Amino acid sequence: MSVLYLLVGLSLLFALGFLIAFISSVKKGQFDDDYTPSVRILFDEETKKSTHQKSQ
Repeated sequence: MSVLYLLVGLSLLFALGFLIAFISSVKKGQFDDDYTPSVRILFDEETKKSTHQKSQ
């Protein structure tokens, strides 16, 4: 039974470590997208045509 307490404690410790690593990487800008805005102009944008017409 004491092994179970040890494993639960270690798993919570690892989970906390991964949470801290994730939060610090988000704050440092690791997941910011710097590439897409520079090439966005190269892609064609499709314009949506209005299918709704006024009836007279």
